[in-house]
Amino acid sequence: MSANIASFLYLISGILFILALRGLSHPTTSRQGNFYGMIGMGIAIVTTLLLALPSFEGLVLIVVGLAIGGTVGAVVARRIAMTSMPQLVAAFHSLVGLAAVMIAAAAMYSPDSFGIIDNGHIHAQALVEMSLGVAIGAITFTGSVIAFLKLDGRMSGKPILLPMRHMVNLALAAALVVLIVMLVSVESTFIFWLIVLVSLALGVLLIIPIGGADMPVVVSMLNSYSGWAAAALGFTLGNLALIITGALVGSSGAILSYIMCKGMNRSFISVILGGFGGETAAAVDDGVQRTVKTGAADDAAYLMMNAQKVIIVPGYGMAVAQAQHALRELADKLKANGVEVKYAIHPVAGRMPGHMNVLLAEANVPYDEVFELEDINSEFAQADVAYVIGANDVTNPAARDDKSSPIYGMPILDVDKARTCLFVKRSLGSGYAGIDNTLFYKDGTMMLLGDAKKMTEDIVKAMDH
Repeated sequence: MSANIASFLYLISGILFILALRGLSHPTTSRQGNFYGMIGMGIAIVTTLLLALPSFEGLVLIVVGLAIGGTVGAVVARRIAMTSMPQLVAAFHSLVGLAAVMIAAAAMYSPDSFGIIDNGHIHAQALVEMSLGVAIGAITFTGSVIAFLKLDGRMSGKPILLPMRHMVNLALAAALVVLIVMLVSVESTFIFWLIVLVSLALGVLLIIPIGGADMPVVVSMLNSYSGWAAAALGFTLGNLALIITGALVGSSGAILSYIMCKGMNRSFISVILGGFGGETAAAVDDGVQRTVKTGAADDAAYLMMNAQKVIIVPGYGMAVAQAQHALRELADKLKANGVEVKYAIHPVAGRMPGHMNVLLAEANVPYDEVFELEDINSEFAQADVAYVIGANDVTNPAARDDKSSPIYGMPILDVDKARTCLFVKRSLGSGYAGIDNTLFYKDGTMMLLGDAKKMTEDIVKAMDH
C-alpha cells in the first residue's frame, strides 16, 4: 500500500473517531458513536498491517496477539458489573500506559525497525518523543493501578498524605527533566530505564494523596495522559492514526477533567496536589446532638403518591445496590398516578462521568426525563418530593452554606429546597468525601435507612396498597 493511500485511510479513521466522540456526548447517539469508533479502529489496524507488510511469522504473531487481546477484552466487558465500570476504565488506562512503555523500549532497543536511526545513532527528535511517551506512559500505568485499587476498595479511598510529598514530587519531576536531557545527549538504555523507574514512582505518588471524592477527575485525567502518551509515540512510529487518536483522547480527557473540576468548583492543580476525601472525617463526631427523622416505605409511598412533582436523584449507592430497575418501576407507578417525574444528575455522581446516565439507560429510563444539574436545580423549589437514592456528597448543603467545609463552593443539587426530601441510605455515615451531610438533620428530610434496591421495591409494593 502506498503512503498516500495509507494517509488517506488514516484521515478517514480520524474523522470516524471524531464522529465517535461526538456521538458519545449524548445517550441517544452513544450507540452510533461506538459504532463509528469501532469502524475507525478497524480501518486503522488494517491500514497499519497493509502498510507495514510484516513477514508471515510476524503476521501470525500479530493475529495471535489481536485474538488473545480481543478475547480477553470481550470476556471482561461482558462479565463486568456496571458498578465496576469505573475501575475497569482505570485498569484499561493502565494497559495503555504499559503499552506505551513497551513500544518505547522496543524503539530504544531496535531503532532500525522503526526507521529512527542515522549513522548508528537514534535521531534526537525520536529520543525526545520516546522520552515523553515512556514518561507519560509509566505515570499513567502506576497512577491507573492506584486509581483501580482505590475504586475497587482494595485500597482506602482516603488520601495517603506522605510527609513532604510536594517536595518529593517536585524533585522527581526535576530529575525526570534532567534524565530526558541526558538521554537525548548520550542515548543510554540505562538512563532510559531510570526514566521509567522515576515515572513509575511519580505516578504512584501523584495519585495516592488524592481522596475518593476526586476520583472522577482522576479517571478522566488518566484518560488524558494515556492519549498524550499514544500521541508522542505516534510520532516515533510515524503513524498518523496513532497521532490523531492520541491527540483526540488527550484533548477530550483534558476537557472532561476541566468540566469535572468546574462541576466540583475545584481547580485542576488542587486535585493533583492532593484533594479532599477523608482527612476531615472526624468532623462527623463534633459533640453536637442532632436529631434525625426516619421513616418507612409506607411513609415514602404516601408522600410520593400524593405529590404533583417528584425529582429523583441517583448516586453511587443506587449503583452498588443495582436499584435502577426498581427505580424505573417506581417512576412508572408515579407517572401512572399523574405525578410528574424527573431525574437529576450531578456531574460527579458515581465514580466516573456519565456513570448514572449509563445505569438509567440500562433500565430504559427515557432520556427526556434525565436532566443535568444546571438544567434542573431551579426546579427543586417547586418539587413536592426529592427522592435521593444513594447520593451523598453531591447533595450536602455544607458545600453551599458552610465556609469551613472542605467541599465549600462545590455545586450541589438543591434537594433540601424541595418540600420533602426522602433520603435512601444504608446508614448515617459520611460519603466518599469523608464529611458529615447536614441534609440528614434538616426538618424537611426523612431518612429511609436500608438497602437502596429493597427500600425502593418496598415503596413500590406499598403504592399498591
